[in-house]
Amino acid sequence: MPISAALALMLSATPMAATQQFDLRPESAERQRPYDRGGHGVEPGGSAGGFLFSVALPEGDYRVTLTLGGAQAGDTTVKAEARRLMLNHVVTRRGETVERSFLVNVRTPALTPPPANAPGGSAVRIDARDAQEYTWDEKLTLEFLGKPAVRSVRIEPVRAPTIFLAGDSTVTDQYAEPAASWGQMLPAMLDDKVVVANHAKSGATLKSFLTDLRFDKLLAGMKAGDWLFIQFGHNDQKAEWPQTYADADVTYPAWLRAYIAEARRRGAQPVLVTSPERRNFDDAGRIKDTLGAYAAAVRKVAAEDGVPLIDLNADSKAIYEALGPEVAPSIFNDGGKDKTHHNDSGAWLLARAVAERIRAQVPTLAEHVTAPAFMPGRPQLETVSIVSSLIRNDQRPAGN
Repeated sequence: MPISAALALMLSATPMAATQQFDLRPESAERQRPYDRGGHGVEPGGSAGGFLFSVALPEGDYRVTLTLGGAQAGDTTVKAEARRLMLNHVVTRRGETVERSFLVNVRTPALTPPPANAPGGSAVRIDARDAQEYTWDEKLTLEFLGKPAVRSVRIEPVRAPTIFLAGDSTVTDQYAEPAASWGQMLPAMLDDKVVVANHAKSGATLKSFLTDLRFDKLLAGMKAGDWLFIQFGHNDQKAEWPQTYADADVTYPAWLRAYIAEARRRGAQPVLVTSPERRNFDDAGRIKDTLGAYAAAVRKVAAEDGVPLIDLNADSKAIYEALGPEVAPSIFNDGGKDKTHHNDSGAWLLARAVAERIRAQVPTLAEHVTAPAFMPGRPQLETVSIVSSLIRNDQRPAGN
């Protein structure tokens, strides 16, 4: 389907003078240069299996174009910022070079300060975990993994249609192995004409996402033609968290409708996502319902308000039950001890389910899905292969 004139305009880069290009061949000076704040270079912690390269950039969206390949055969996986999967297993034969591009969102905590005497703040409230990430900083960080064969990288600013993600730990960009979420796998399943801006936060609820000023930050970048994916529930249902608890019958739907209204007021399209279920099997090998009232509320709001629905709750159950009680733990964090959060394989399967639902339920976005068809009841775990990132931390995601 041809790109519309409006979309082509949004994707057009700023003047070429703003483009930056770097030689990342192993023997190049730039491949040896350590990162220095305000400049560019390699981050510490690299190994034979990968390295991280950072470039100081203003907040915004960027097209990254890579030339991969060279004298030796390569198998290059690329992640951006906090382990957002952008390219998965780009294989190059000896002597072959290929070009690949993707769009990436770069942001800082800064907000435009509110007028005098007005409520609000001048920055997103980030915590110690956030500060560890390659997300809320002054640079774009690219991670090259596997058997990386990188020759060069070109970076240029763009204006592009954006998929904003608002949610909790099952959506957010988990910054360290082994935890992972579907939100950070989604970019690898889309073309290079849309950008994913994942604002989700571990432990977040519909209420805390506002009080932490994350929704303010998200809305500050929203424009007509964008999409807002909304997935909360895991933490909203916790009555033991009295300041953020949201009743499934009254309060929770009201908050969902407030998010929907804010997106529509800006000309963006809201999309509701039901939360993935926890991995609790009964004696018959079926998944026990722990989120049913909240998933039902999302479905009801979507039907009544005419909002596209990604029913990840139903799809997650189908995936887990297809794998069964013995195999399903292998797609979860902490060696399966964590029944809520996933590892790379589980996050990939959930993202595949989301991409398939986008194709069916979100016509304005469907043309940008590049992932092949997916059946949650036949997850084909044996075909999933994600190279682990260099950063590891065994601390559980917040909100577990």
